[in-house]
Amino acid sequence: MKFEDYLAAMPLVAILRGVKPEEVVEIGRSLIDSGITIIEVPLNSPNPYDSIKLLTDEFADRALIGAGTVLSVDQAEKVIAAGGKLIVSPNMNIDVIKTAKRLGGVSVPGCMTPTEAFAALDAGADGIKIFPAEMVSPKVVKAMRAVLPKETKVIIVGGVNANNMQDFITAGANGFGIGSALFKVGKSAEEIKRDAIAQVQILKAASGNT
Repeated sequence: MKFEDYLAAMPLVAILRGVKPEEVVEIGRSLIDSGITIIEVPLNSPNPYDSIKLLTDEFADRALIGAGTVLSVDQAEKVIAAGGKLIVSPNMNIDVIKTAKRLGGVSVPGCMTPTEAFAALDAGADGIKIFPAEMVSPKVVKAMRAVLPKETKVIIVGGVNANNMQDFITAGANGFGIGSALFKVGKSAEEIKRDAIAQVQILKAASGNT
């Protein structure tokens, strides 16, 4: 499936910052069984490329898997070499975007302004990540949506919760990255599955799909 297909099926991105290779497959299975099929392993996690390879070996046919905190061309190349397809960054680096696309990946760079967003799209980005969302309001997202191409996928990351998700959806958000509310170091796969199911229900309620 394409990036937009995964978003349409379940517009939540699981951010597994700090996950270890020895636990990542069980956690990935818990997420997928809960309905979350976009999984990101930030590169400041322990041995992230090993985790990405384990996830893709096990779930490549069921989930879109890749990395977050991708800051350089070299890192993007290593993620793709490990089998990952999703390249997510906190910043907007045109060289990283072009590398991800050249190697057949999905690029979602971090943007905070229309200037950054349009530069990212011109470089080939598949969507933009509004980060950190604590610094913007749904009104800001709505204003950006008014000038961005209608097909642009806008992912909100940072500070997303049950109190603001509906407002961001109304403003035009296409998806959300969920980090500490879903995964923290030391949580069991059972706890993660419980919280993943809760996040799916929050999303459905916010989007009117209960």
